[in-house]
Amino acid sequence: MTASIDVSRPLPGAHFGATLRLSKPLSEAMPEGLPQQLADAGGLLLIPNLDEITANPRLLVEMSYLLGPEVEDYRTLLTRVAMAHETVPEIFMVTNMVPGARPPPRRPDPPLTADGKLPVQYPHRVGWHTDQSYRRPPPDISLFYAVTPVARERGQTIFASGHLAYDALPAHLKAKVEQLEGLHAQPGTGRSRSDVTTGKTPPAVLSHQRSQKQPVVRTHPVTGRKALYLCEAGQMDWFDGPFVGMQPGPHGDGAKLLDELMTHYTRPEFIYVHEWMQGDLLIWDNRCLVHAATWYDADKEQRMMWRTTVRGNPGAIYAGEKRSWIPAEAAE
Repeated sequence: MTASIDVSRPLPGAHFGATLRLSKPLSEAMPEGLPQQLADAGGLLLIPNLDEITANPRLLVEMSYLLGPEVEDYRTLLTRVAMAHETVPEIFMVTNMVPGARPPPRRPDPPLTADGKLPVQYPHRVGWHTDQSYRRPPPDISLFYAVTPVARERGQTIFASGHLAYDALPAHLKAKVEQLEGLHAQPGTGRSRSDVTTGKTPPAVLSHQRSQKQPVVRTHPVTGRKALYLCEAGQMDWFDGPFVGMQPGPHGDGAKLLDELMTHYTRPEFIYVHEWMQGDLLIWDNRCLVHAATWYDADKEQRMMWRTTVRGNPGAIYAGEKRSWIPAEAAE
């Protein structure tokens, strides 16, 4: 049995994305055509009122398989076991409700723009990234579900469209980045911007922790559209990068270019800000979007979000590659 879908494009206040409203519960019928809906929406879908996932988390995994052939198992592949769902290990918990969990991002300073709005543009807003860009091949799609969101004016997720940002690049920047590669670093390996500015030499890493080259301009394998593919301070290599073949380090020519590109990428006209409500599901395409989380008061509020990660169609440039993040002994 299938469910009919009511589609509304774009997302409110944005120039991309779509809202899907399902006619039947997921337990009765899974929606058809999600990959094409995601492509048609420029990489971002909102499906509200899916509270049934909280009671039956396997539904989130079942939905994930509609978008690709592989859903990551978070009991493996170097993830802290405590952050994986106890009975559904394909679900990664983004929360402050587990001991030792990563804290929410810092509040921007100042917390609002001069006209009283939520900051979205880099460098006022920091933390922009695309999931697991430090892996080759990188993942395709993330699903993010609100079990217990915080108040709507806090704990949002902000998205920027790599398609729109690329299309609006000045000609001289398009020419500069067309064949350029970024060097993406795994968080915790001592190569982030804040790590390198301390003057310390990054520690030695194992082969599966090495920084990975990624195209700055990525062609989407489904739509053929070009998009910027970048992260900022925490997920680029600031010791040998952030760009291959350019002056490295936080004060080099590569840093100046990255700052220029990220400031452009996160212009308000390329942005969607999602204010979470319980039961919301967002599906985003890591191949053509970046996102950033916003601050909330973790001492006073509890937040529980569930994420799955889908792989299987990164594009022809990755064809036949071994997975960079698999330890040698595990691969054997």
